[in-house]
Amino acid sequence: MSSAKIEVPYVDVASLNTVVHDEIMEEISNIIQSGSFILGEEVEKFEEKFAELCGAKYAIGVNSGTDALILSMRSLDIGEGDEVITVPNSFVATASAIALLGAKPIFVDVGDDLNIDPMKVEEKISKNTKAILPVHLTGRPSNMAPLMEISNKYGLHIVEDCAQAVLAEYDNQKVGSFGIAGCFSLHPLKTLSAIGDGGIITTNDEDLFHKIKILRNLGLKTRDDCQFWSGNSRLDNLQAAVLLVKMKYIEEWTEQRISNAFFYHRGLSEFNNLILPVPNEREKSVFHTYIIQTDNRDELKDFLFSRGVQTAIHYPIPIHLQSIGYELGYEQGSFPVTERQARKILSLPIFQGLSKEQISYVIKTIEDFFNS
Repeated sequence: MSSAKIEVPYVDVASLNTVVHDEIMEEISNIIQSGSFILGEEVEKFEEKFAELCGAKYAIGVNSGTDALILSMRSLDIGEGDEVITVPNSFVATASAIALLGAKPIFVDVGDDLNIDPMKVEEKISKNTKAILPVHLTGRPSNMAPLMEISNKYGLHIVEDCAQAVLAEYDNQKVGSFGIAGCFSLHPLKTLSAIGDGGIITTNDEDLFHKIKILRNLGLKTRDDCQFWSGNSRLDNLQAAVLLVKMKYIEEWTEQRISNAFFYHRGLSEFNNLILPVPNEREKSVFHTYIIQTDNRDELKDFLFSRGVQTAIHYPIPIHLQSIGYELGYEQGSFPVTERQARKILSLPIFQGLSKEQISYVIKTIEDFFNS
């Protein structure tokens, strides 16, 4: 007999902010009264604390994760005629950031972990290659050891897309501290989230740090000295103040997600027709998403929805099969692992605040589906 119906949202942004509502409102009030709204004390404090959190020397707050990618690559003089190697199964912002600089995204296929396959990188390196852009998709770190070896061998920059991966680790080292730059999103759906758009860049390179600080602020070295043509990508004080509040809880919230993931692991491991996201011993995954794979993905998604469980697909159409991908010369079959996974992937609810009762209900509903 099936369980009584329980509503399980995919994510509940409002409730996640409610738990720190009073602290956030106090900080917002303080900002309003201060009259300091742009690149102020709160931004500097947040940058310092975030750099420390990631094991990096420096951090620079910007207005989005996309701009974090763009400014990082622009600071490395990546532009017209250059190539950047990345993956086709990420959110489109990863490749867009490359293309918006006039460079060309060069895709390579992924491995079973949904991350870039290091074994397929070298064959795509050309005289125009300037950087490798691994994406720590789902909050699971990419296999960084071989990527660093390739980077050193060919003299290529590594720019990490850490949008989903605050506090993720590879060999006990935080993501965002491997490459010359780490690019994070602070979008409201992230575990460490602003109440609007936001992003931040980490680096251990002092020259890069100073250059990005200028680039994010219209290219201004001082109020009256513009060094570069650039745009406005500043993180404002209000968002920084909110993020400082949430940083006090980020480790606790991350551990809740990890706990939720292992609760799923235990409950779903008996199903041979499911592929589960189980990290290996070198990785600490923070489970921004919990993605299972099954040949019956669409039917399972509909069944879960009929029982009150919301799910998502990240991402149903790989970038190389979207209109912009065909313009780059790719086609069906270009990346078989990515394409196979895209037909099977399904993201289950994983956010902190989910009750064990809700997770048990999701597991039981999946069991009902496969036993029906």
